[in-house]
Amino acid sequence: MDSSSTAGLWDRLTGIQTAPDLWLVIATGVVALAAVGPRPLWRLSRNAVTIAHEGGHGLLALLTGRRLDGIRLHSDTSGVTVSRGKPTGLGMILTAAAGYTAPSLLGLGGAALLSAHRITLLLWAATALLVAMLVMIRNAYGALTVLVTGGTFVLVSWLAPAEVQAVFAYAVVWFLLLGGVRPVFELGAKRRHGGAPDSDADQLGRLTHVHPVVWLLLFHVVALCSLVGGGRWLLAL
Repeated sequence: MDSSSTAGLWDRLTGIQTAPDLWLVIATGVVALAAVGPRPLWRLSRNAVTIAHEGGHGLLALLTGRRLDGIRLHSDTSGVTVSRGKPTGLGMILTAAAGYTAPSLLGLGGAALLSAHRITLLLWAATALLVAMLVMIRNAYGALTVLVTGGTFVLVSWLAPAEVQAVFAYAVVWFLLLGGVRPVFELGAKRRHGGAPDSDADQLGRLTHVHPVVWLLLFHVVALCSLVGGGRWLLAL
């Protein structure tokens, strides 16, 4: 690749793109809400939230110096991330806390990029994260899920018109913001009925000696605040 091509790619990556009309931004939000609402659709779309959830665990494990052994994604939309290192301490706490907060925080970061009109940067950054995650996937279903998701981002980023890229990017960010809320409520419902005894909140309770309900409340705060803040950015309020 010559210097002019490299410069062209850099300009494309760092350039500013035009945001879609407000009605399209609202429409993408409605579509995202529909994807996380009815159970049949949520049963399918929740796979994408699981990718973000387990990716959050994996990223924080690496950032805190733990050894990431692998990530598995399952067809029931559950997942598991295995890392090795000190079983207690700040690194383990941050790794455990990253799962339920990751979709919402990714959505908030995406909303910040879109508010700055960095649509291409958002799409390429998401693609890079998915490629990095694919390397750590350790089962066939997980690999297929990440490949399909990453392939969609690649096709849109390289082949779709700018208007389609913008609509797609806004829909993805709305989905992360909205999709980050529902799993926290689902976790609370499971715990009220005696389920999920080894959830992230329960693990954090054992690690910090703080009641799991406090961690569950923190997950709620992160998800709802991200939705409000990210929504304001997307709607340019």
